[in-house]
Amino acid sequence: MIHQLTAVDPRAKIGKNVTIEPFTTIGANVTVGSDTWIGPNVTIMENVKIGKNCKIFPGTVIGAVPQDLKFDGEDTQVIIGDGTTLRECVTINRGTKALGYTKVGNNCLIMATSHIAHDCIVGDNVIIANGCGIAGHVEIGDFVVMGGLSAVQQFGKIGKHVMVSGGSLIRKDIPPYVKVAREPISYAGINSVGLRRRGFTNDKIFEIQKIYRAIFQMKMNTTQAIEFIEKEMLPTVERDEIITFIQNSPRGIVKGYGSGKE
Repeated sequence: MIHQLTAVDPRAKIGKNVTIEPFTTIGANVTVGSDTWIGPNVTIMENVKIGKNCKIFPGTVIGAVPQDLKFDGEDTQVIIGDGTTLRECVTINRGTKALGYTKVGNNCLIMATSHIAHDCIVGDNVIIANGCGIAGHVEIGDFVVMGGLSAVQQFGKIGKHVMVSGGSLIRKDIPPYVKVAREPISYAGINSVGLRRRGFTNDKIFEIQKIYRAIFQMKMNTTQAIEFIEKEMLPTVERDEIITFIQNSPRGIVKGYGSGKE
């Protein structure tokens, strides 16, 4: 099911039941998993690994060299997980020697014209809406939803289950389970709708709400809030994940409710 007007490098490995439409180019050392559909006018450059059951729409370019002046031709790659869809004109660049790869997880939807730069790690079940710009070295956790035309500064981190409002400029890290909006970007509550859809109980959602009340609403700085949470709230996976994320954020997390407190 490879069209005769497609150019496939002989060093590429194409799985079973793969469809490749006309005017698409597949470079050297590319692996395409079974049951994947690659539309017309797609360019997949060298050192790209694409999983099973993916859909790649026209105009997409995967594996171009990084837009990083420090890149010196090192052997790096792009990894795309199973079940992921890349819509029209998405661009995903190879890694640099800093990490060695750029990775998009399983069952993601990357909508039209979005860009994922070098050395990014995008988790599983992530939705990135149209026209988003993800700068280099960004980490995005599982089940994140990014509104259209949002941009993430390089080395940024976004925790699991985060909902980002459309048109957001993200210069600070975003801890897990929250919604962010406004300009400048700030905390807008926890992502309770998303958490319920993914099976979180009401008790667990209430626990997460209590943690973020301490961080954003109790007039404590971040250090004081973490000390309060560790002293007053029982350890759970979610509590410890939030604490660890904040403690490992060198640039700091987003502000709370436009108060100016970080």
